[in-house]
Amino acid sequence: MADSEKQMKNNNPVDNPTFPDNFRGVQKLIERLTGPEGCPWDKKQTMDTLIPMLVEECYELVDAIESNDVEEITEEIGDVLFHMAFQMNIGVKNGFFRDKDIFASLTQKYIRRHPHVFGEKQITSMKELTETWEEIKKNEKEDRNSALDGIPKSMPSLTHSYSLQRRAAKTGFDWEFEEDVRAKVIEEFDELANSSTEEERIEEFGDILFTLVNAGRRMGIDPEQSLRYSNRKFEKRFRAMEKISSSRGTEFNMLTLEEKDSLWEEVKKEHLYEI
Repeated sequence: MADSEKQMKNNNPVDNPTFPDNFRGVQKLIERLTGPEGCPWDKKQTMDTLIPMLVEECYELVDAIESNDVEEITEEIGDVLFHMAFQMNIGVKNGFFRDKDIFASLTQKYIRRHPHVFGEKQITSMKELTETWEEIKKNEKEDRNSALDGIPKSMPSLTHSYSLQRRAAKTGFDWEFEEDVRAKVIEEFDELANSSTEEERIEEFGDILFTLVNAGRRMGIDPEQSLRYSNRKFEKRFRAMEKISSSRGTEFNMLTLEEKDSLWEEVKKEHLYEI
């Protein structure tokens, strides 16, 4: 066989394996990828090196869900599942845990946290349900000394702020009236206006965001989700403006601010965008 033919044969897959259409199939796929004849990149990954890709895949799944794209949701759930299986594979290989340790811990935890389903506890309201859940969680984590322990610091800042304030509120540390929150927002804006250094402006602007998150929390609004919605709305409207401007033979950048504002109002009025 000629050398070129040998090279072509080596570049083609030796086989085309099929894996079961279930979680075990995903595990077998990863075992193949990280095995002796697997992919050099996959074989050198660690739990830490996979973190950025895991986070990215989770955000892609969120985007797909919020876009209500079933095909994309299906694909992105698969990608997240792949990373879960990959993390498990690395942990098992390194002797950190066994597969069954994860599944046993998971099922036992959620059985324990649902005594009204798997036990005889009677729940009469959603408030009582939430309080029971939190009390069980608290008893599970006896090493936690603060109400704020256990909140991941790697969360997006808005979500982290929301979680901090929600935990603090459960201890009774919260404003009594919504008017107090509104007054605090105004106060923080005034403090920002009176800031004289960049460091002070950064701090005061952060205080404004923190207070706005608190205002949203009291209204049952998730700040991260709310801001994602506004970001998506702005992007759709802005792209619609650019498209209209181009269709009229005008470069968007060359429009005056008044013309851009007029185009913005036109897009809003005619709903020439999709959220």
